[in-house]
Amino acid sequence: MLHNDPIAALTPEVIAWRHHIHCNPELGFDENETARFIAEKLRAFGFDEVHEGIGGTGVVGVLRSGTGTRAIGLRAELDALPIVERTGLPYASRNEGVMHACGHDGHTAMLLGAASLLSQSRAFDGTVYFVFQPAEENEGGSLRMIEDGLFERFPVEAIYAVHNWPGLEQGTIAARAGAQMAAVDNFKLTFEGFGAHAAMPQLGDDPILAAGAFVQAVQRIVSRSVDPQTALVVSLTQIHGGKVGNIVPGRVWLQGTCRFFEPGHSDHCEKLIGEIAHGIAAAHALKATLDYNKGYPPLINTADATARAIAAAAATVGSENVSTEFSPSLGCEDFAFMIREAGGCYAWIGVGDVGPARACTATATSSMTRSCRPCWATTSTWSSRRFPPREPSEGKLTAQRERGVRREPTRRISAGCGHELRYADGIFQHCLCGIGLIFIDLRHHKNDALFNVRLTRLSGNIGRCLEKPTSKAAAGPTDKS
Repeated sequence: MLHNDPIAALTPEVIAWRHHIHCNPELGFDENETARFIAEKLRAFGFDEVHEGIGGTGVVGVLRSGTGTRAIGLRAELDALPIVERTGLPYASRNEGVMHACGHDGHTAMLLGAASLLSQSRAFDGTVYFVFQPAEENEGGSLRMIEDGLFERFPVEAIYAVHNWPGLEQGTIAARAGAQMAAVDNFKLTFEGFGAHAAMPQLGDDPILAAGAFVQAVQRIVSRSVDPQTALVVSLTQIHGGKVGNIVPGRVWLQGTCRFFEPGHSDHCEKLIGEIAHGIAAAHALKATLDYNKGYPPLINTADATARAIAAAAATVGSENVSTEFSPSLGCEDFAFMIREAGGCYAWIGVGDVGPARACTATATSSMTRSCRPCWATTSTWSSRRFPPREPSEGKLTAQRERGVRREPTRRISAGCGHELRYADGIFQHCLCGIGLIFIDLRHHKNDALFNVRLTRLSGNIGRCLEKPTSKAAAGPTDKS
């Protein structure tokens, strides 16, 4: 560990913040205590401005340095999920039925750590807005903040965010220009008729039969109505009907979701789902009612912001640990609204192969403490190289990234919740908001993990997002969806 390393000194406190947020989870738009906790921290850090209640429970911290007029935004999410936690951790949820199972507690703690360090160094020239967003999970908190004047009050050239990503190699970051996450529409379909005794089905209708026909027929949307090389998913996720074993119900409802990258597929899916449903209903003498809701747009990383984020990540962990050529995910993310409005980049933090049963980011037994240690403090490393920062004072710590670090073999440690996760015995890397990475040295000790954090760079990376491109060709087009 480096002597006088500010990140290492702050690490225990950041872990404590994360534990505090994890054991006090709140659902979307109800993150009142979480928002209050964040606002108090930002004021204690000496932020120039702290604004609360934006888009409901959103918080924005404003940090200025120098005389520059340029600005970027960094975003994390506040909300938890309606899941009963089964991790058995000492800091497990105290709010029964609510859990930080998607890592938002870690993302928030990461950004708070970055806010703390950057407020101390002020090693940039311009303005950084720290955006803590409510209700990312299915509620569209990003759009609510925009409608509440987020970018009119806090204008940015680009905004950045990250998410921990199971299945992506540990110690890597992935970002690509263009589509990174899909659009999402959700629908609910109801078939209604007359119920009957199961022994006398001729006296009624059979919406269960119609629902079964719909389950099969709806897949023709993907297999026969669009180019097979086009990414489109139509998934049915719920079917409900009946309460007893000897009665054919009079009503059955289904719920599903559509995922795609091409915006035109939204109207296409709505039209065909309605046609298929009403055709099947007519064939079974039933009434069909479709409630089709258009959700988040596709998340389209803009070219110039993505290039800067990739450069910052490569400068910190090496280009070999930065992935730019990969297939986008058909998962969705409401940060898409912010990028569509202001431009920016959304990156994935690799947390390693956690096995098929843990392939999603949110489970009742998952914990970022065990499966992912995203770095939090490297917002402070986004000081400019090509966009000049203020000159640091004499003796200001500037650590050089260690070269030739040998990766040790992996070992298995118990996650304390019935499954195992892989960890490098030596050093692995994670990143925050495309800002750069720190190295984390994980040493398992008793029932917890002790972390020695090594600062990779204290200069060079905020400016990668504040710098002006040397030419339009170098920057590329700005892709707004």
